[in-house]
Amino acid sequence: MIVVTGAGGSLGRLTIDALLARGVPATGLVAAVRSPERAKDLAALGVEVREADYDRPDTLPGALDGARRVLLVSGNEVGRREPQHRAVIDAALAAGVEHLAYTSILHADTTPLALAPEHLATERHLRASGLPFTLLRNGWYTENYEQIIRRAVDEGVIASATDGGRIASAPRADYAAAAAAVLTAGHPAEVYELSGDTAWSMADLAAVVAGVAGVPVVHRSLPPAEYEAALTGSGVPPETARMLVGMDVDIAAGWLADTPGDLSRLLGRPTT
Repeated sequence: MIVVTGAGGSLGRLTIDALLARGVPATGLVAAVRSPERAKDLAALGVEVREADYDRPDTLPGALDGARRVLLVSGNEVGRREPQHRAVIDAALAAGVEHLAYTSILHADTTPLALAPEHLATERHLRASGLPFTLLRNGWYTENYEQIIRRAVDEGVIASATDGGRIASAPRADYAAAAAAVLTAGHPAEVYELSGDTAWSMADLAAVVAGVAGVPVVHRSLPPAEYEAALTGSGVPPETARMLVGMDVDIAAGWLADTPGDLSRLLGRPTT
């Protein structure tokens, strides 16, 4: 039995789809979700749906009962994820899980990305647990730029503080397919550094959006302080604006540009 946690979210749901596409029978899958009533579409496929709330550890033993392999999809509540993930790992250990894969972040042990510390703490707890594991260190999701793309079509501008930095992104479906490959493999590696095959700049993105939408779109490179002011001036909360600018500064430094090729090797094809 394979249990996918966070299966109500985009990555978890796509992983269920990828497992089914690889021939895993629906009866061998469990979708562990916070709100089972919102996963009726998965139940209709024959996938067993169980409640698993990272903030309620008492729900986890039942969710993982009988599991041989587990995908722990990282939570999305920044600042709360370390105890949430720790609870899932502890429950998996108690349930006798044979292998746990965790969706971490690219180069979690060396990157300065603000999102990394919680992932690294989870990795350390997983190593200390004694569970056989695989770290799926996911790079950036292309979908992270969906709102920026939609706004650019209307406004004709993509602004950033990336200063020509490049991003080796891939869509969630590629990362999900890689997770499915690991969950169905006989002897997966302990660590995969996952990213797209090609790194692109925000200027490249602007050019692609212009070509697809058929409207002029340009990239406007701003100094970090000016970009932060522009974000807060448009109504973005100050804390969120600082985080976004910090991410752009890290992109400018090249921390999301690495293309080690692990993702395409797991997929058996180039990344999308």
